[in-house]
Amino acid sequence: MNFFDLTLSNAKDINIMLKESHAFCGFSVGDLEHAREFYGNTLGLDIRDNPMGLLELHVRNGNRVLIYPKSDHQPATFTVLNFPVTNIENVVDQLSAKGVNFENYGGEIKTDNRGIYSSPSGGLKIAWFKDPAGNILSILEEKSQ
Repeated sequence: MNFFDLTLSNAKDINIMLKESHAFCGFSVGDLEHAREFYGNTLGLDIRDNPMGLLELHVRNGNRVLIYPKSDHQPATFTVLNFPVTNIENVVDQLSAKGVNFENYGGEIKTDNRGIYSSPSGGLKIAWFKDPAGNILSILEEKSQ
């Protein structure tokens, strides 16, 4: 089937195909070796080389994230990757000890002196930090209400 041959009658078939797909996301970095060091050693994640010369971050449940080099990389201005945790204070302490600096946002998102934001309802705590390429990542703890 050619992309331009899509009709309303076969569009539903495509939705079914994609529904069963094991989708993954990716983002760019300026230096793949710095990314390998940060994600593998600092964050302690499972990093694997991709056959195309890229990096794959392998996370729970078989999910993966593609990290690819881009010579004119510009850091994302939004959170590209979130890590749910059960004890955010403990994880902030551990990552801080490894040299990770947490963002301290002003305005509506008030963080404490460690960089942890607590939602008004108390159901969510989140802390943002950046990878060596400047991409924004977060750790978050959700409490069931």
